Amino acid sequence: MADLEKIVDQLSGLTLLEAAELTKMLEEKWGVSAAAPVAMGMMVAAGAGGEEEAAEEKTEFDVVLKEIGPKKINVIKEVRALTALGLKEAKAVVDEKSTVLEAVNKETAEEAKAKLEAAGAEVEIK
Repeated sequence: MADLEKIVDQLSGLTLLEAAELTKMLEEKWGVSAAAPVAMGMMVAAGAGGEEEAAEEKTEFDVVLKEIGPKKINVIKEVRALTALGLKEAKAVVDEKSTVLEAVNKETAEEAKAKLEAAGAEVEIK
């Protein structure tokens, strides 16, 4: 059996982004969703208006590249500025059209979207 205390110590050292990525990886591997029980509990507790309240309470957003556009170099530069990634890592994010920022507030997500779109990319906030 694994040393549970060691695992707790390792998990405690994760950054917020690392913890979010770990959650996604475990959800995919185990075929579950960590958010489902919480959302269901909110809807049951809130009654008929629960869905509207749950939608309004969303505080974390992901900024995702949908299309790069004709100015790939400008998009890579902007990804580097937003994330502090190295050139190679930022290029990989752009090439894969993946998530640029995870679990950021709405204001940060909107600012990032505006900057990336100004660089020529098509961006989606989830």
